[in-house]
Amino acid sequence: MTLAFTEVGDRVYVLRQPMLDVNVTLVVGDGAALVVDTLSTAAQAAELVAAARELTSDPFVVVNTHHHFDHCFGNHTLAADPSYPVYAHQLTVERLRDQPELVRRQAYDEVLPAEPALATEVARTRILAPSHPVQYETTVDVGGRPVLLRHLGRGHTDGDLVVQVPDADVLVAGDLIEESGPPAFEDAYPLEWVETVAALLRLTTPASVVVPGHGAVVGPDFVRAQHEDLAALAWLIRDGDADHSPVEQLARHAPFGPEVALTAVRRGYAELRGDA
Repeated sequence: MTLAFTEVGDRVYVLRQPMLDVNVTLVVGDGAALVVDTLSTAAQAAELVAAARELTSDPFVVVNTHHHFDHCFGNHTLAADPSYPVYAHQLTVERLRDQPELVRRQAYDEVLPAEPALATEVARTRILAPSHPVQYETTVDVGGRPVLLRHLGRGHTDGDLVVQVPDADVLVAGDLIEESGPPAFEDAYPLEWVETVAALLRLTTPASVVVPGHGAVVGPDFVRAQHEDLAALAWLIRDGDADHSPVEQLARHAPFGPEVALTAVRRGYAELRGDA
């Protein structure tokens, strides 16, 4: 199947990779283009490049929203030869630079049970660490279009970046927002995630297009609903901790379903202890 980008704003395009339903965003300016996230493997990234080249022949600037393999393992294919800048949060840079094989092993173990062929490709793919760390905020000029990279706080990971394209009213949220499934909490900060999404909402207008890490593009109402679920989860975790409630008992009453909530509650308890 040939992958293609769909325009969601003025010269802003989204590609949905069917494997894991991951989104890639392409912002096209005059003489430059920005790619947000690079998929899971070299093969997937090569298909991504081919799709992007149908729209632009301009040099790339690359952004990774966080360090999980399905958002950054295509970096080498997109940005190694020729060499293009790759932006990411400082902690994402450090992980992919200093501990690439640990990140790879975690990815391999995660996907092996359900997708062994993908796991094999993950094991073979070369990892390229981002070259341009972002601590809180920076602006990238994409062919005359200012694009803001913002770290609004910890949430899905400790190094989430949000990409804002103001002139198109598009926000790329990474896995801070997910549409095709519940949020993932394995590396998350469930209590802080609430405030991070609140900060994301403050960047929206009623007409904003929000690109989640996985699934269909959404608007502020969807983000607001997910924020309410995250807030309910956070209060449940705080109350459960105060009452010394077992994780399993708390998870049965949590948003997003008991299986997902088990991980969320464990992470929330660890966050309260300072162990997350």
